[in-house]
Amino acid sequence: MLIYILLSFISLLTVVLNLLVIISISHFRQLHTPTNLLLLSLAVSDFLVGLFVMPFQILLAEPCWFLGDLVCVLYYLLTFIIVYASVVNMMLISVDRYVAICDPLHYSTKVTQGKFKLCVLLCWIYSVFYSFLLLYDNLKQPGRYNSCCGQCVINIIAAVDLVISFILPISAIVILYVRVFVVAVSQARAMRSHITAEMC
Repeated sequence: MLIYILLSFISLLTVVLNLLVIISISHFRQLHTPTNLLLLSLAVSDFLVGLFVMPFQILLAEPCWFLGDLVCVLYYLLTFIIVYASVVNMMLISVDRYVAICDPLHYSTKVTQGKFKLCVLLCWIYSVFYSFLLLYDNLKQPGRYNSCCGQCVINIIAAVDLVISFILPISAIVILYVRVFVVAVSQARAMRSHITAEMC
């Protein structure tokens, strides 16, 4: 019971905090920047995690699934769409930070509202398409992988999914942030030596 209360509290907190971010960015015009558009998209996906994914995880912890085979597959479909959108949004944010730090003079021409709107749209389209592709077999015949009544089981190619949805995006994020760190350190050293030269 204590675990359920804790999970419910975390779910509620996730929904409320991300809702505040969504309302803030949507309401205030001065926050309508390309970077904040990515943050808004990430907040929407995290809001959906708190609203749908976390509460259903409580149901999945139960020994029996009472909502039927189709709802089971649709739940996993929605979960995959939301999680993949979150990962791709984080990757887009790292690309934005990379361009801002490593190519600041061309940032305003490379990063525009229109380009980032298209990126966000493509992010969600990719997430939907990839999730449908991954769960196609399960959607065609819901419940076919259940060994007994009252189960919620799906079958996916886990190794391929792990590489495409986790290892590749996380590797790209790490590489971009390492590059950002290297450039930031070199810029800090250049500024320090310039200040030292002026003082002498």
